[in-house]
Amino acid sequence: MRRQIARNVVWLLGERALQITVSIAIVALIARGVGPEGFAHFQYAQSLVLIAASIGLICGGEVVVPRLVAIPSAEAQYHLMAHVFGLRLVAAIAGYFILVAATVLTEQDATTLHVAAILGLSILLREPFGVVTAWMQAQTDNRAGVAFSLSALALKAALIAMLYFSAVHVVHEYAWAFALESALLSTLLAWHYARRRPRIRPTPDRELLASLVRDGSVFWVSMMLLFSARRIDQLLLKPRVPLTDLGAYAACMQVLDNYVLLATIIASSVAPLAIYAQPTFAQARRNVLRFAGGMAAIGMTGGIFIALSAPWIVHLLYGGRFEATVSLLRHGALGSGLVFADVALSLLAIHLRKPGWLAAKSLLVLVTTATIDLITIPKFGAEGAVIGYIAGNAIAVASGIGLVMLSRDPETAEREE
Repeated sequence: MRRQIARNVVWLLGERALQITVSIAIVALIARGVGPEGFAHFQYAQSLVLIAASIGLICGGEVVVPRLVAIPSAEAQYHLMAHVFGLRLVAAIAGYFILVAATVLTEQDATTLHVAAILGLSILLREPFGVVTAWMQAQTDNRAGVAFSLSALALKAALIAMLYFSAVHVVHEYAWAFALESALLSTLLAWHYARRRPRIRPTPDRELLASLVRDGSVFWVSMMLLFSARRIDQLLLKPRVPLTDLGAYAACMQVLDNYVLLATIIASSVAPLAIYAQPTFAQARRNVLRFAGGMAAIGMTGGIFIALSAPWIVHLLYGGRFEATVSLLRHGALGSGLVFADVALSLLAIHLRKPGWLAAKSLLVLVTTATIDLITIPKFGAEGAVIGYIAGNAIAVASGIGLVMLSRDPETAEREE
C-alpha cells in the first residue's frame, strides 16, 4: 500500500513540475507573440474565466473522493459519478453563461469578449469530466490521468509554438490552443472510464443530488471566493491603468503564481504524514507551526532570488517590451514568503475539517485586496496592485496564525460541552 501511495505521489509531483515548466514557456511565447497590450487582453479574459470556472466546482474532490473510497462497488461508484457529472455539467453551463453575460453587460472590448468566449469553453469540458480524475484518485492510481494531462499539455505547447514561430499576433488564435487542450483531455478521460465502467443505466436519485450539493456547498463557496481573491487585482486594474501596465502586471503575476505553486507541491507531500497522521492535536499543531516557519523561510529565500534576478527573468521570458514588469516583480517577489506560510498554516484547518474557516479567510482576503487596490491603484497604478497582493497575503497569514493559536483539541472541546 505504501509503495502504491509513494508511486502515485511521484507521478503527481512529476506532472506538476512538468506542468509548471511548460506553462512558463507557453506564457512567455504568448506574451512575446502578442505584446503587452495583447497579453493584457488575454490575461484579463483568463481572470474572468478562472472565476467563472469556480462555479463548475459545485461538487469537488473533497466530497467525491471520500465517497468513492467508501463504496468499493463499481456499480455504486458509477451511480455516484453519473450524478456528480450531471451536477458539474449544469454548473459549468451556468458558469459559461454567466461569463459571457458578464463580459457583455460590463461592455468589455471585442477582443476581451472573443478571447473569454473561447477560453471559457474549457469550463464546459474540464469541470464535468474531472470526475474521472477524482475516481482515479480514489483508486490511488493517477498514472493514466497524468499521461492524459501531459498529452493535452503537449498539444497546447505545440500549437502555441507553431503560432508564435508563424508570427501570429492575433490574441484569440492563441486562446484556441487552450480550448483544444481541454477538449483532448476530456476526451481521453471519458474514453478511459468508458472502457471500465459497468454497463448499467443509473437512475436519478434526488436525495443523492441534494446530499452532494449540501456536503460540497462550503467547499464550493470557498473555491469561488479563493479564485476571486486571486484575480480581483487584474479586474480592478483594467479600467484604471493603460493596457501596457496591466500587461506588465499580469506578466509579473504569472511568474509569481508559478513560483508559489511550489508551496502547494511541498505541502501536499509533507502534510499526510507530518500533520494528518499525527496521533494528537497538540503534535499536529506544533508541526504546523514548524512547517509554516520552514515554508516561510523557503518562500522568502526564493523570493529574494527572484527579486535579485528580476531583470534577467523578465528579459528571458518576455523580452524587452516588458521592462515595466521588472520593478513589479522585485516588489511582489518579496511577499512570496507570505504565500508559503499561508499554505502551511491552512493545513490545520484542513486537518480539523473546517471548510467554513477557509471560506471566511478567502472572503477576508478578497475584501482586503479589493479595498487596498481601490485606494492604491489610482495613486500608484500597477504598483498599487502589488501592495494589495502583499496585503491580502499578510491578512491570510494573520488569519492562519490566529486559527493555530485559538484552536482547541476537538475531543476536549466535545467533552467540555
